[in-house]
Amino acid sequence: MFTSPDARRYAPATERNREPILAVLQRVLPPTGTVLEVSSGTGEHAVFFAPHLAPRQWLPSDLDPGARASVAAWREAAPAENLHAPIALDAAAPLWPVGSENFSDLLSELNLQQHPITALVNINMIHIAPWAACLGLLAAAGRILPPGGILYLYGPYKQNGQHTAPSNAAFDDSLQAQNPEWGVRDLEAVVAAAKVHGLALVETIAMPANNLSVVFRAIG
Repeated sequence: MFTSPDARRYAPATERNREPILAVLQRVLPPTGTVLEVSSGTGEHAVFFAPHLAPRQWLPSDLDPGARASVAAWREAAPAENLHAPIALDAAAPLWPVGSENFSDLLSELNLQQHPITALVNINMIHIAPWAACLGLLAAAGRILPPGGILYLYGPYKQNGQHTAPSNAAFDDSLQAQNPEWGVRDLEAVVAAAKVHGLALVETIAMPANNLSVVFRAIG
């Protein structure tokens, strides 16, 4: 990842995975409402997806101020009517500002009564974060999403306790060397934790570079 003079950050993987991810999102997302992107990172996905997914509204978020600055800079460079300013959001927090009484007051451009949150999208986060961030994401999705709402996850996973490729095993080792709380997650553990919060696994889709799209639906 690198940063331009105007605060925009660049992640090389984005250009490789954005088209395949978009194809899945176009198929699985509800046709209307607001998509809350959790951990938007550089913002490159947000500026690419938003115009392709209109009339859905796209609300980016990130805990890192530098990431939010990058999202804002990308939004300024490539504006879209349905792409909104990034909000501060800690996935691991037990309570999110989303859903609070004053949350709508923070969104000067977005009317959540008119465009309620119908989907959460999270790309390449849960392996580069403590397990608590994944659990917080799943719990929030269970609270926020209406029946039929979609939670979309993207990234590498172990299946049946095994890595799906040697490159993923090496990646997992490198992540845990950086932080013992990081690492490629067991898909079965994520599915089990999601079920606790009323999220049913809809499908998994094989993606480039040994990643998966994992789609959950809120069952209410």
